[in-house]
Amino acid sequence: MHANFEPLTPLSFLGRSASVFPEREAIIYRSRRLTYREFGEEVQRQAKAIHKHIEVGDVVTVVAPNVPEMLIAHFAVPLAGGVLSPLNPRLAPGEFEYILQHSESRLVLVDVEVTEKIASVVEGMPSPPTVVEVVDRQAGFEGTSDTSVVDYSEFLESGAGAPDFRWGVQDEAAPITLNYTSGTTGAPKGAVYSHRGAHLSSLGEVIHNGYDASTRYLATLPMFHCNGWCTPWAVTAAGGTHLCLRAVRADAIWEAFRREQVSHLCGAPVVCATIVDAEEADPVEQEIRMTTAGAAPPPSIIEKLEALNITPVHVYGLTEVYGPFTICEPQEAWEDHEPRNRALLMARQGVPMIHAGETRVVDELMNDLPSDGETLGEVVLRGNGVMTGYFKNPEATEEAFRGGWYHTGDLGVMHPDGYVELKDRAKDIIISGGENISSIELEKTLQAHPGVSDVAVVGVQHEKWGERPVAYVVVRAGSEVSEESLRAHCGERLAKFKVPDRIEFVEELPRTATGKIRKHTLRAGK
Repeated sequence: MHANFEPLTPLSFLGRSASVFPEREAIIYRSRRLTYREFGEEVQRQAKAIHKHIEVGDVVTVVAPNVPEMLIAHFAVPLAGGVLSPLNPRLAPGEFEYILQHSESRLVLVDVEVTEKIASVVEGMPSPPTVVEVVDRQAGFEGTSDTSVVDYSEFLESGAGAPDFRWGVQDEAAPITLNYTSGTTGAPKGAVYSHRGAHLSSLGEVIHNGYDASTRYLATLPMFHCNGWCTPWAVTAAGGTHLCLRAVRADAIWEAFRREQVSHLCGAPVVCATIVDAEEADPVEQEIRMTTAGAAPPPSIIEKLEALNITPVHVYGLTEVYGPFTICEPQEAWEDHEPRNRALLMARQGVPMIHAGETRVVDELMNDLPSDGETLGEVVLRGNGVMTGYFKNPEATEEAFRGGWYHTGDLGVMHPDGYVELKDRAKDIIISGGENISSIELEKTLQAHPGVSDVAVVGVQHEKWGERPVAYVVVRAGSEVSEESLRAHCGERLAKFKVPDRIEFVEELPRTATGKIRKHTLRAGK
């Protein structure tokens, strides 16, 4: 022990808030309300049970929407010495199987709506993890009759009597979470977050979002996505209130705005559109700060949000950088601009957040490009806001970190004022409703169909979802293939949100002289 050093970890945030604000409301979910004292107790209970089933460093998977148990797991899993791997309940069985095997998960906490899917997946695994079913009775669910899974209440009892864990860690560089993202090859890669990185990123969120004791944060951003941009830890650090939300629906959001006096929320542009287009939409009394990322919201959406007393804040990041890395910091001079021009300035990806590090736009030789708002290059990042690496993938880690910078694969420009603006995604990742869809993964799935000879998938702008995938398919000679059959083929192998909205049949795909598909031509609909 040292008098002048304590390893950084977001676990300390809950230890402090439970001690300093024991009777303050920490979690609200329908009729369920937990104080910070009760929040801390629930985390300790879950951590003790988890500790009985794992060794230090083992991966614990949680498959659930934004219910209290998912929030609790963000503290309980690392408190027990495990590494949290949160997964989207909408993934397909094959995707779950790949990730569970790759992560070597020893324990899975699963929401009741996904129990059957997960149980069938682990049944065929050579070393299946223990599956624990979390029943959301607040939403009217009852437990399944599957005897192969453990009931959550019984699971918690398995740790009864054990002493409380200390709200700290020995090594701040140790992994805290493992977040899977689709790479350019289509195979999911696991981005490893450290306790130190999560701690600093959370404090960055506190500062930039203005979280404090009065914060009432509505969880519209999935906690399985970059750990909810570190908000489970950040809001707890500030001693604010978490408003859990099982599903993102316009009526539920607006009810929370008014009943629970929401002050903050995060979400993809589709959530912005859902809010402004709702029948219930009407200016709220309190100012609400909404952080959004992905494709920038159209200026019209930004204007509508401001008219509702909702201040949009645009950020940019990736799974590999704990969520947001840059933020479009507003400048006082922007207030003098016309609303539409101000919205365009606000839609840029911005400058590095206070915890994050540095941002550059470079050419292929890592030379800085002119800050003229026109010269296109790759956006590279460096600093405390970058992951430690890809799990069990040293080759991909070395490639991503070449030259001492994290290569985003995103193309952008640097403006004279130092604000970065994205122009394209070199990774061919389609961001739809805040979800990442790998075009290459989708292409491989379509190419596996016996009637497909060639295929290319691109993202096209969509008013509600930001982007949606469209596939261009060359049919194999002598085959008869319909759009419906190909969509069904994809739906059987991938999550439903990844299935192309439209499939166009063409005689050949446009290619360059070197054989590369001209995707910009396809995006233009030519």
